[in-house]
Amino acid sequence: MNRIYKLLLLISITITGCKSSEINNNTISQSINSLYMNIFSKEGKKVLTIKSPYSNYDNINNTFNLKETTITMYNNNKSEYIITSDKSKLSNNNKLVELNGNVLIKSIKEEDKLYSNNFIWDIEKSEFFLFGNVNFKNYSISLSSDKAIFNKTKNIIEFFNPVKYIVSDRNNQSGYEVKSENAYYNINTKSVIFKSKEQKVRSNIYF
Repeated sequence: MNRIYKLLLLISITITGCKSSEINNNTISQSINSLYMNIFSKEGKKVLTIKSPYSNYDNINNTFNLKETTITMYNNNKSEYIITSDKSKLSNNNKLVELNGNVLIKSIKEEDKLYSNNFIWDIEKSEFFLFGNVNFKNYSISLSSDKAIFNKTKNIIEFFNPVKYIVSDRNNQSGYEVKSENAYYNINTKSVIFKSKEQKVRSNIYF
């Protein structure tokens, strides 16, 4: 009972339109239409909202599998980012979020957009791990690599070698294109830092 009580305090879930239950020898699952879920921190602050027109709940593994997912992320109970994907999985007592297919992270206030094929986030931590065709875009720059880490607390995106970046103007006219090693984009200062493996070469670019 204590475990159930703590879970109810941590998570507020609104689910509508239960469709059907499917039972086989290995698992018990339930299909759900129009899922809407709020997840709160231990301090009672809203962390994220998850919406999906169709999902499946695996009772054995305590896992939600969702399609056409829309996630709203909050900072101090105010919406900060909207994340969409083709499908997603919520596991580990709703603490681990995994997104797959056409992942898009869009800032509410800025013009920043971050794309990838895959996204993993432990909601108790501040870092998002993205991999597969990672691409960051705004009005002035495009940065791309195969994997990246977005530190939400520091507002810094680390792109791993090799990194390609394109500088352009507000009319989306390409300026110059360069390939580099690891790059760090600071969302607050709108600057990029490039570093080599030996840490001897370091360049800063401001936009």
